[in-house]
Order: sequence, then C-alpha cells, then structure tokens
Amino acid sequence: MAKSVRLQVITPSKLFYEGDVELVIAKTLSGEEGFMANHSWACKLLDTGELWIQEAGSKDFIEAAISGGFVDIKEDIIIYTDNAEWPTDIDTERAQNTRARMEQWLSEHSGADENPEDVALAKANLQKQIVRVKAAAHDGHRRK
Repeated sequence: MAKSVRLQVITPSKLFYEGDVELVIAKTLSGEEGFMANHSWACKLLDTGELWIQEAGSKDFIEAAISGGFVDIKEDIIIYTDNAEWPTDIDTERAQNTRARMEQWLSEHSGADENPEDVALAKANLQKQIVRVKAAAHDGHRRK
C-alpha cells in the first residue's frame, strides 16, 4: 500500500475536502503536476482546471473543478482555491450558457481600445466555464 498524506481543499466559504490521499493531480501554471506523501516542500500557483484526487487505498480518482489558487506542500497538502465544485454539483446548462456569453462578449470586445482588465476577467470566466462543463461531463466517472 502506498503512503498517504493529508489533503485539505479550502475555499473562501468552506472546507471543500479533507482526507488521506495517495496522489493529487492539479493544473499548475506550468502544467499538470502530481503531489504525494514525502513530496519536497513547495508552494505553487494553480490554474483553473480539474483536480484529481486518489484517496488512500483506492485505485480510482475522484474529480473536482477548481478556479485557480495555490497549493502548499509540507507535511500535509493544502490547496487554497477561489472555488471548488464536484461534477455532480455543476449546473451544466448554466455553465454552457455562461460560456457562450463569454465567447460572444470576447468576440465583440477584442479590440485594442478595450479595457484589458475586462478582457482578462472575461477570459478567466470563459476558462472556468470550460473546465466546469468538462468536469460535469464526467459526472462522477473516475479516472483510472
């Protein structure tokens, strides 16, 4: 049996997940990275993406959608994120509608005279909706 480590996923409003895990895969700004027990100490920025969690004693992964943040790895692994959702909690229709609105807005507001902050926020929201739709499509399916 592989060694396990304590994982906490914390959002501004709640403790989203807490448990013993063998492996966590998250999208950092450098790409997907995995974290396990005895990982060297690190603090890494997270991108909006899927979070894969292999709980202790399991061969499968559970999935969540997260919106950026950072991971702090010491004796335990703590993920701080703006938002985290299980696939079964995602309103797919709403996410698809928001995605379509963001794509439309960006196609109409891509000129040089646009406020860069507005464009950046729209792009971030679009990425969040893409991840939410992708995660919801898995609807509890587990990565093997």
